[in-house]
Amino acid sequence: MKRHEDFHMSEEELFALPVSVPLVDAGRAFGMGRTKSYELAKSGKFPCKVLPVGNAYRVPKVYLLRALGYDVQPATLQAPVAAAS
Repeated sequence: MKRHEDFHMSEEELFALPVSVPLVDAGRAFGMGRTKSYELAKSGKFPCKVLPVGNAYRVPKVYLLRALGYDVQPATLQAPVAAAS
């Protein structure tokens, strides 16, 4: 059985994701396991936009980041830079 910590993703892992993310990885970013991720995607209730691709689901990274509260634009998918004091 997986521990709850296994379902979380660090900010570093999040920003290292490819432009299109597998549903299970996107679910991890929200703290969900595989079963819950697929359940929500199939019912149209996943926390961000999900694209069906053949028999799989993909999540555009920009939608994942926005749903997690990051202010990102498609051309600037980089980790936020801390403001200089």
